[in-house]
Amino acid sequence: MNVKITISYDGFSYQGSQRQPNKKSVENKLIEVFTLLNIEPKITLSGRTDKQVHATGQVFNINIPLFWSDSEKLKKVLNHKLPTSIRVKNIKKVSDEFHSRFHAKKRVYRYVISTKEITPFLANYVTFVKSINEEKIKEAISLFKGIHDFEYFHKLGSDKENLIREIYDARFYKYKDFYIFKFEANSYLRSQIRLMVGFLLKISDDKLSKDDLKKQLEKKKITNKIPAPANGLYLAKVKYFFNKY
Repeated sequence: MNVKITISYDGFSYQGSQRQPNKKSVENKLIEVFTLLNIEPKITLSGRTDKQVHATGQVFNINIPLFWSDSEKLKKVLNHKLPTSIRVKNIKKVSDEFHSRFHAKKRVYRYVISTKEITPFLANYVTFVKSINEEKIKEAISLFKGIHDFEYFHKLGSDKENLIREIYDARFYKYKDFYIFKFEANSYLRSQIRLMVGFLLKISDDKLSKDDLKKQLEKKKITNKIPAPANGLYLAKVKYFFNKY
């Protein structure tokens, strides 16, 4: 029985979501628990998140025995055995052909920053900056919308054969005491979002301009390749075709 499982996790203590030999990853921890339950741990994540990146809506699919057809029971057992840094939010039975990665239509990420004083309770989950120029960021972030070749906005490890991505939505807004960058795209290159946010924060600080961003996006000139810190980034939601899944 193929099931779609939505999880959240605190990525700060992990080396990323994807399994890695001799390293602590979210997928490795899931594999450990499914193995304990005598479930073959063939996990397919919707996509990878890097070291110290969090998730509130990561998705994976896995085939489980019919014995576990009671999804609420399985959810309860998994959350009991998993560390508190990983939580199962929802388990849903899906068709056998469902693939959490290949059937994903859009992926939504949020990046959280604050201009308040750093606190030990938020330091691993929010990027703190001295000040924010909302107007400049809102004006510049719109440049990312549309289809672009992001050759100058990725780190090594991305698929070099295809660096074109479509950004459906790119917004910046304030929520309570926090400032949020929101990006919605078909998929992303490695560290793409952190590089985009890093550039926008440089614009906010008057160290770079909207014109500099346009030139780098058009691959005319590289003016910044320093990504924003990983701890402020969250995979918020994965959307699927026609809500079929």
